[in-house]
Amino acid sequence: QVQLVESGGGLVQAGGSLRLSCAASGRTFSSYTMAWFRQYPGKEREFVGAIRWSGGYTYYSDSVKGRFTVSRDNAKNTVYLQMNSLKPEDTAVYYCAATNRPIGGRWTDRRDFGSWGQGTQVTVSS
Repeated sequence: QVQLVESGGGLVQAGGSLRLSCAASGRTFSSYTMAWFRQYPGKEREFVGAIRWSGGYTYYSDSVKGRFTVSRDNAKNTVYLQMNSLKPEDTAVYYCAATNRPIGGRWTDRRDFGSWGQGTQVTVSS
């Protein structure tokens, strides 16, 4: 059973930075794609960015490309979301997710991900 635990959310001013962490356990993740999603109140979760655990290939939504970076630490079984140049519209609950769908795909639909963390709130003040 995959377990994901996020941490690192909080309050930051616009233009600032924040790093989220996602500690993963319960599997060997070499065949997994790990992703970050965010959710606004009353909206569905939307894709932010992802990383293939093996090889480290990353891809992002257009809204965060160039500002956010997904990385992983194999030794710690942890995935990170580094968020720079934060904007008030980045305010949301951020979720870590995992999928073992074929590693060559660019999985961005929340329905492709079967394991989720509990979420962490990020608030960006103007």
